[in-house]
Amino acid sequence: MDAALTLAGLGEDALVERLVGLLPVSGAAVVAGPGDDCAIVEGASSDCWSLLKADAVVEGVHFAPGEKMARVGWKALCRAISDVAAIGGVSLHALVSVTAAPATPWVVLRDLYRGLAKAARAYDVSVVGGETTHSNGPLVCSVFLTGSVEPARCVRRSGGRPGDVLLVTGRLGGSLESGHHLDFKPRLAEARWLSAHGRPNAMMDLSDGLAKDGPRLARASGCGLELDMESVPRRRGCSVESACADGEDFELLLAVCPDRVEALLTEWKSAFPRLPLTRIGRLLDAGEGLRPRAIFNLRGYDHFQ
Repeated sequence: MDAALTLAGLGEDALVERLVGLLPVSGAAVVAGPGDDCAIVEGASSDCWSLLKADAVVEGVHFAPGEKMARVGWKALCRAISDVAAIGGVSLHALVSVTAAPATPWVVLRDLYRGLAKAARAYDVSVVGGETTHSNGPLVCSVFLTGSVEPARCVRRSGGRPGDVLLVTGRLGGSLESGHHLDFKPRLAEARWLSAHGRPNAMMDLSDGLAKDGPRLARASGCGLELDMESVPRRRGCSVESACADGEDFELLLAVCPDRVEALLTEWKSAFPRLPLTRIGRLLDAGEGLRPRAIFNLRGYDHFQ
């Protein structure tokens, strides 16, 4: 039966769950393995944990053929930085691996690396190595990124509690059409501020869409989820469905105790006056499921479906 099962039949989350089940059990130094925005492992000292993240952009999937490659390079590194931000950490060192056809003009990779270098300078990342290899398929740029976070400021997906208020930074939807997915700025400073001032119980970045990532946070926290659809902040011209399902937003979704929300919103407005932080729903008891079901049936982005 398994031999006939395809990746499309499984879907991304079920595939990852099966693959992880084939791996050895994580060792004592592993704080968090697969299933969060980053892996978290104990560092050399007790006052800092190490963060590990791998990500990739693929031609025809994450960017269109003929796209300006400097924008692609920016996106490739910033995707990983966004995941480090979602933990509340800072980025440190990166390895970059590029797979390209031999007939690829060298200026394509030159511009790709110019974009990588721009992102590295902007977010204080050292690109310390990597690999190039050939393929007859599409161009692929893979990034392995390290980071660090203080244990007291580490925010995982799994800390949410029933009754927590859900908030989101920025606006959602239309990322592909607007080009936002190539030019976005990881919310690194904002996440660091939140980990020190907002004290969210749970946090993650929105890469596959609120309809997909919201349930991931809820499940990791052992909760249900309810969204106030009229409150979801949207880019100009985007429907609620688009804001929830398009993906590639790279904003922060966070869960906060109800008694801290008003003070957090006031302090946020002073710290980040140009970036909205919007209340969009709440976590429920696990048995109450996902509401409204019509939105969560949109699924968001799945690599295999």
